[in-house]
Amino acid sequence: MTVKLTPGRIGTPLSPHATRVLLLGSGELGKEVVLELQRFGVEVIACDRYANAPGMQVAHRSHVIDMLDPKAIRTVVEAEKPHLIVPEIEAIATTELLALEAEGWTVIPTAKAARLTMDREAIRRAAAEELDLPTARYRFADTFDELKAAAAELGWPVVIKPIMSSSGKGQSVAKTDADLETCWHYAQTGGRTGAGRVIVEEFIQFESEITMLTVRAENGTQFCDPVGHRQVGGDYVESWQPHAMSAVQIERAQAIAKKVTDYLGGRGIFGVELFLLSGDRVMFSEVSPRPHDTGMVTMGTQVWSQFALHARAILGLPIPAIRRHAAGASVALRAEGDLRSPVIDGLTSAYSTPNVDVRFFGKPSAGPRRRLGVVLATGDTAEAALVTAKRVAGELRLRDA
Repeated sequence: MTVKLTPGRIGTPLSPHATRVLLLGSGELGKEVVLELQRFGVEVIACDRYANAPGMQVAHRSHVIDMLDPKAIRTVVEAEKPHLIVPEIEAIATTELLALEAEGWTVIPTAKAARLTMDREAIRRAAAEELDLPTARYRFADTFDELKAAAAELGWPVVIKPIMSSSGKGQSVAKTDADLETCWHYAQTGGRTGAGRVIVEEFIQFESEITMLTVRAENGTQFCDPVGHRQVGGDYVESWQPHAMSAVQIERAQAIAKKVTDYLGGRGIFGVELFLLSGDRVMFSEVSPRPHDTGMVTMGTQVWSQFALHARAILGLPIPAIRRHAAGASVALRAEGDLRSPVIDGLTSAYSTPNVDVRFFGKPSAGPRRRLGVVLATGDTAEAALVTAKRVAGELRLRDA
């Protein structure tokens, strides 16, 4: 038997009339969503593929499951009877989400959004071919020979990505034909579901790249101030808010973000990634139907962070306005090697610096380059805040216990 949320009403946690949210994926972004839902008195059940994930540590209870296993997802849903099913990662059996939604369960923002954005081919075809959004030229390849042909057609350099991956895993740039074999192997080992199809894109000479955090709530669509960010290998390294844009660029960016999020539907926050090019041009890159890693900066800059906005929106509550109270920046803290039990050192010095906050995610272990925390800083300008955040991040140390 499915259960439905009654907007404007929340029951007592751990009682028969509790409002229950099932989180599929419980990383650092999910952890912040759990904390915001807890503030409303929502009963939260967190799932992930490993025990003691960050979101599990602050949820009411948790389950360790393979989220690519449809039976495992269904078993948890039928046992917990959540009012809302909230995917926090891409690697989920989205066919099962579609089936559950058809039966009456509520998937955030929609099962369609989870399915399309999990698959780079599906969302790119939707954006470019159905919505007619400006995108990089692209091809798809199932074999190394097809990759070579696609690269030759698009011209050098090309960006190569697995159809499904996260945090830049498996993504690389081939500058010449000699790079293709290495890039192909990296894509085949970096995807969330193993080897397979890749997307090949022309390399865009953009001036900057931004995330347009877009909120679909009960009272309509709103936008956070643009978040600028820098990536290395497709993985977020630092971000800042606001990013300087012309009025024309902002209008175009918001129009693209609204068009793609209207297409995906549902309620919640979406991270719409865009390229800014010369001549006030704006190009669609990707979209994530959930809080975005670059949006962690909003924990320091906005009255309601992206996580607070997401919680309000998915609970069916109106959002009268989105207010930013400061300019700020974030810098990711990453492990340099394998850490069996991570420890962060240097916090006394970090917290002696005005307008700085450090979030240590509490992951039980980490491999090389895995994100374990973030430094947040505010300042008179985003540029000044970024200088501070980078300096503090450089003074912190991640090591094994």
